[in-house]
Amino acid sequence: MEELDDAGLMRLAAGGDERAFEILVERHQNMVVGTAAKMLGGVEGAEDLAQQVFLRAWQAAGRYRPTAKFTTWLLTITRNLVFNECRRRMAHRTVSLDDPDSGLPERACGGAAGAEALHERELERAVDAAIAALPESQRLAVVLRRFEAMPYGEIAEVLGTSVPAVKSLLFRARADLQVRLKGYLAEG
Repeated sequence: MEELDDAGLMRLAAGGDERAFEILVERHQNMVVGTAAKMLGGVEGAEDLAQQVFLRAWQAAGRYRPTAKFTTWLLTITRNLVFNECRRRMAHRTVSLDDPDSGLPERACGGAAGAEALHERELERAVDAAIAALPESQRLAVVLRRFEAMPYGEIAEVLGTSVPAVKSLLFRARADLQVRLKGYLAEG
């Protein structure tokens, strides 16, 4: 069963084959969790969201039609749930004094290696924050292109738009990221 492609496994899952669906989850859970984590700005909630994605995929197995790649269909479900979660979080935004990312400097181990590690963490946080600040569609386009290496056509299908629109989203996102990361780009 492991040698079946995703569409074949979904046909079996539509018939109630739990093992076939387990194989699909094993194949694609890292992609779904990673995409959700990048979209949500961290792993908090990403695994729960991924569970919801796969639950919805299981429930919709009988309606799945392989007109697009399975991953495109799965990421469309992910997109919908992530966008809903982002909106929910925006409505309930709070600031925590216990948050380790509250802007207080971290202590490095010391020496040049420690300073370099501190700079790397600072840059990573800045990039994550800049991506998180992008509008939802731009953010998802960046995550799918950069972190999932997805082609423009598939990103267009996930977002329900055209390839030129995806290119435009990515162009605007890159321009925004350049502005937000200007201080880091000048150092690099």
